Amino acid sequence: MTITPGTGTQKALPDQGVVVKVGNGTLEQVRVTAKGRPVSGEMSSDKTTWKSRTLVPGAAYEVSAVARNPKGKTTTATSSFRTLKTSSPLRVVDMVPMSGEKVGVGMPITLTFNRSIADRDKRAVERALEVKSTKPATGAWFWVGDTQVIFRTKNDEYWEPNQTVSLRARLAGVRAGKGVYGTADFGRRFKIGDSHISVASTKTKKMIVKVNGKTVKKTGISAGKGGRVVNGVDTYLTTSGVHLTMSKHRVERMTSQWMGVDPKDKANGGYDLLLPHAVRISSTGEYVHASPDRYWAFGNTNASHGCVNAPPPFAEWFYNLSYRGDVVIVTGSKRSLPWNNGWSYYEMSWSRWVKGGALDREVTTG
Repeated sequence: MTITPGTGTQKALPDQGVVVKVGNGTLEQVRVTAKGRPVSGEMSSDKTTWKSRTLVPGAAYEVSAVARNPKGKTTTATSSFRTLKTSSPLRVVDMVPMSGEKVGVGMPITLTFNRSIADRDKRAVERALEVKSTKPATGAWFWVGDTQVIFRTKNDEYWEPNQTVSLRARLAGVRAGKGVYGTADFGRRFKIGDSHISVASTKTKKMIVKVNGKTVKKTGISAGKGGRVVNGVDTYLTTSGVHLTMSKHRVERMTSQWMGVDPKDKANGGYDLLLPHAVRISSTGEYVHASPDRYWAFGNTNASHGCVNAPPPFAEWFYNLSYRGDVVIVTGSKRSLPWNNGWSYYEMSWSRWVKGGALDREVTTG
């Protein structure tokens, strides 16, 4: 038998793990521990090779292996070594959704790391990420930069409602650059609630809400009126596309300041309003919210600055219903929703999304 790293090694590479091999026989048992805790690994089908997962940097390990030859004789080999320390640890600094949070069927998983990861190292990091769900789904990872990666399900195939999803990032020992290693694994669970899928038409000025596939509420709305074109984009139109709810606010202040218009400049559309029961659906200020002064417009006139205005009773009901990650589909507008405006990732084609992952592959979560 041979065990790598061998006894006495002081700077074993964490990403190489432990490898045990045997000739003229088969492995009967391999045990690797750090501070008495076992380290997982996999045996080859012919039982001649065993390889561990990646190892924690700067840790001491003990290995014991038993092999048997064709005549039935057994032998034991051992090794004691330490892994290389890292002065540049890789870790997850943020994940959305929160631990234990109940979210909508469109909810993406967003992981943010503490440092940049070069393209050549993203494969190893992505390979360490595992998503599991009690009801199988097809999804894929997409890197939106060097510090952030996002997982979502396939277009038009959201999470199945009422189940648990878990994320396990087996980062301990994963190499993410010269001298950069993950120092610990990261895990989190969250829940998928009921399916909430809403469709708001800017043409019919109506909104329909379905819960678990059944229509439960309809209302007249007022969407973006249009008329303010900046760099070829009519900023007063509601964007058409698959939005996801991002947050909700019992009272939200909305002003024209974000689009460069002084709130006091009423002649050019300036406004400064406090509006109740607002559910955000994009990063550019689009909400589904109550508009107490717009009853005259609901169902017949688009009069907003881009939001989906709704009658106060409906808006309060929708606010109370909503999870983060619910699906709100807007149709009928000439202004399209960019894939990176908020959590609007379903606006990107599935083939392009898959290619945005370092491994260029679909993942089954069952």
